[in-house]
Amino acid sequence: MGNRLTQIATRTGDNGTTGLGDNTRVSKDSLRVHAMGDVDELNSHIGLLLCEAMPDGVRKLLVEIQHQLFNLGGELSIPGYELLKPEAVLALDEALAEHNEHLPRLQEFILPAGTRAASQAHVCRTVARRAERAVVALEGQEALKDTPRQYLNRLSDLMFVLSRVLNRYRTDGTVGDDVYWKSERMAKAAAE
Repeated sequence: MGNRLTQIATRTGDNGTTGLGDNTRVSKDSLRVHAMGDVDELNSHIGLLLCEAMPDGVRKLLVEIQHQLFNLGGELSIPGYELLKPEAVLALDEALAEHNEHLPRLQEFILPAGTRAASQAHVCRTVARRAERAVVALEGQEALKDTPRQYLNRLSDLMFVLSRVLNRYRTDGTVGDDVYWKSERMAKAAAE
């Protein structure tokens, strides 16, 4: 891994390039830098989500995800390097199964709404999808391992599930619910 930053304002990026972990310089609009930026933005949004009230297990899971996203960003910053392990994808699969098990089946689409925590989880979901698209675009030009793409794909699914968990979580003991899309099909079914 490259040298750790000891000085933030280096001015080396003033010419529109940035340094990668292998000491090469690339344009700030390269696909690799876009992918790195989207992963960084996702991690920042998860940090914002962690400011909200939530079950301890969800908090612990999100903190671990932040560490794995930092690994992913590091991997993206060093072409050919592997930091994000396949076990991280398996951990997301386990979390998906655990949290899905306690949720009611969806009868209709839900809106990205509800509590502030659930809404922020939806923002994380959409940024994860964007980061996934950026990684796929980078894969179109450079060889990457499968794990980064798989991790982001699974993470966006998990953030959807966690938004549902967070919509149900209340510190006062009551139970909330999702905000459902008012589709014509549901309106007709309710009227019958």
